[in-house]
Amino acid sequence: MGLLGPRTFPDPVVNPNATEFEVNNWIISEFVLRKLVPVVGIHPFPLNELMLMAGAVCRFRPGLILEWGTHTGVSARVFRETIVAFGIPSAVHSVDLPDDVHHGEHPRKQRGKYVRGLKEVTLHQGDGVTRSLELCDQLAPAGTVLFYVDGDHSYASVSRELTAILDARPDAIVLLHDTFYQSADSGYNIGPHRAVQDVLAGRSRNYKLVRTGTGLPGMTLLYPDGAHPSAR
Repeated sequence: MGLLGPRTFPDPVVNPNATEFEVNNWIISEFVLRKLVPVVGIHPFPLNELMLMAGAVCRFRPGLILEWGTHTGVSARVFRETIVAFGIPSAVHSVDLPDDVHHGEHPRKQRGKYVRGLKEVTLHQGDGVTRSLELCDQLAPAGTVLFYVDGDHSYASVSRELTAILDARPDAIVLLHDTFYQSADSGYNIGPHRAVQDVLAGRSRNYKLVRTGTGLPGMTLLYPDGAHPSAR
């Protein structure tokens, strides 16, 4: 896992003994504007999504962050900047498609360009959820694990990946991208939103959701009911 370094921003967690998600939005906003936007911009993640990504990492302080389908590594860079700025002892492992797989969103030579050479991030290739769960077993992190799901945005893939995560790690914190939902006749791809709803409907454990529901692309934070911030 990453080494705990000096934080450059104060801890934004509010009411750490509560199970409701809460962070200091002024601290997170300053971090996003000063540190994230100059590096990653606001595409594919608008400001509210950058705030949720950073806030989730600060709130739950995962010892391990696993992500895939992230193309050039923008999300990995977001997570890396967050753990460095807030002094969170974590490491980011990012998985993308093998070189011999043909896919419309294959990054090719651009794979992970935002995080190359950064010691807090390790790049891998393979099937995203399969390789991430293998890494989770191999690394055996203490405490919370955060999974970031940003694959091909279909009902089938999100359902498969979220089911696999919660079967293996029912205590996981999960961020899912492209989950905006307006209505069935909106013309938007509502597959990821429906996949989250259907997967959770079949679970005996309750999960809480935090959504950026104001418009596209949309992001959902999913965490177990009763989860508290990790030890600080």
